[in-house]
Amino acid sequence: MDTSKYAVGYYPAPGAHCKWVQKDHIEKAPQWCSVDLRDGNQSLVIPMSLEEKLEFYHLLLRVGFKEIEVGFPAASETEYEFLRTLIENHMIPKDVTVQVLTQCREHIIRKTFEACKGAPSAIIHFYNSVSYAQREQVFRKSKEEIKQIAVEGAKLVKRLASEYEGNFRFEYSPESFTGTEPEYALEVCNAVLDVLQPSETNNVIINLPVTVEMSMPHIYASQVEYISENLKYREHVTLSLHPHNDRGTGVADTELALLAGADRVEGTLFGNGERTGNVDIITLAMNLYSHGVDPELDFSDMPAICKTYEQCTRMHVYERTPYAGALVFAAFSGSHQDAIAKGMAWRKEKNLHRWTVPYLPVDPRDINRTYDADVIRVNSQSGKGGIGYLLEQNYGYILPPKMREHLSYQCKNVSDHDHRELKSEDVLAIFMDAYLNVHSPIAISHMAFTQKPGSVDAEVTFLRHGRETTLRASGNGSLDAVSNALKAYTGDNYTLKVYTEHSVQERNSGSTAAAYIGLEDAAGNMSWGAGTDTDIIKASIYALVGAYNNMIRK
Repeated sequence: MDTSKYAVGYYPAPGAHCKWVQKDHIEKAPQWCSVDLRDGNQSLVIPMSLEEKLEFYHLLLRVGFKEIEVGFPAASETEYEFLRTLIENHMIPKDVTVQVLTQCREHIIRKTFEACKGAPSAIIHFYNSVSYAQREQVFRKSKEEIKQIAVEGAKLVKRLASEYEGNFRFEYSPESFTGTEPEYALEVCNAVLDVLQPSETNNVIINLPVTVEMSMPHIYASQVEYISENLKYREHVTLSLHPHNDRGTGVADTELALLAGADRVEGTLFGNGERTGNVDIITLAMNLYSHGVDPELDFSDMPAICKTYEQCTRMHVYERTPYAGALVFAAFSGSHQDAIAKGMAWRKEKNLHRWTVPYLPVDPRDINRTYDADVIRVNSQSGKGGIGYLLEQNYGYILPPKMREHLSYQCKNVSDHDHRELKSEDVLAIFMDAYLNVHSPIAISHMAFTQKPGSVDAEVTFLRHGRETTLRASGNGSLDAVSNALKAYTGDNYTLKVYTEHSVQERNSGSTAAAYIGLEDAAGNMSWGAGTDTDIIKASIYALVGAYNNMIRK
């Protein structure tokens, strides 16, 4: 790898332009423009068909986009027909503007207006490249000649807008802005604005594309601030951003540039676009949402959005894509699971509205994700907190802390041995098999109790290997009496160290009692059992016998 081939290829803004540094958050949503159907579509291995573009278009409307770049109608017949379909079938809502892209070339601009004829609201987005590299290597023209291309394009779109039926606005992009001297980019933009004459009734968009990321995000922010502060007609100009993601900092570029004075963002869902892609509008919008700012876009059903996107584009939403990926809320780590479970309990206990749960920047339920399927995930790295949380949330079992820890080792052993993730039903199966109502090798086939002042007498029939034995014993309660009978029957000694109980709400049959017991043998080892029954006494005794059976199994 030869670093000597590379050098800085961008041009910092002249002077100090860093007022954006003093701002700590974005206060409101920008104007959003989806370019999925143009920039995103042209970057697909197989571009979308007319039917797929229509389906994607309706998805963008449902999400809430008010500006949608629908294509480059002069580039292909599909692009042209798609726009005509929208216009002729009255598929553009009154509050939505379609946008089309055209180079600053006369025949392309004219065909673009043909495609837009009759549009209720359309943005004619014209551009030409102004960067040093393209001026020198591609066009071999001077600064003045390149500026004149932009000016002539502005004159033509202005004239044609008055000749064609439709409601038109204008947008100009100095393509490859990030590789252009900011002073020169400003000169070209102002020359275009002088032609278009922005006013109260003629808002013009100046778009500053990060056609290729060439600098760190703060450099772009300063360039944007410089342009914003020096544009003519600024009060009637919408300053727009169009970041790509070559350095992997498209989101940072956009957020800092919004702090620097930009008003609008062009991007795509999931960042699909040329090379490493465009900026991901979902990430930007959800970042705002996580700070309590209304993004004015609706991502409340993220799984459905992912499904439509994947069907239409044949692309895959990467599992770690922020907010949308299948694993972005997943906690496999035991410590993470424990913190999340405790955070959930804290919110419930304190009746909190504000979201403060550790490790989760937003509530997964806000975007139609579930805790059991998306958040607490069990594998060989998982711990007691997450496993206990799954049992409690899905099945109503609230295990004592030490028992949860014991169960977690059982689950991790299974996951490690099978090399697979465990679902909540797998955790339940392990719990039931290992602890719940364990009646082997010893079971109780009959029990009866007689209440006496200060004590209880128990008659207990034990069953082992098909043979029944009946014993009588007393205790300070039913459980204690049965425990004494069990000790007499087996000759073993143990200490009942942990006992908890609670009711489990059944979906169809009311409530059932659940009990958990931890026994300590003479060597100090703990064994666990759980029991359920409609009778809490029976549930407790089943837990005792189960814990004892697990103790002698060792």
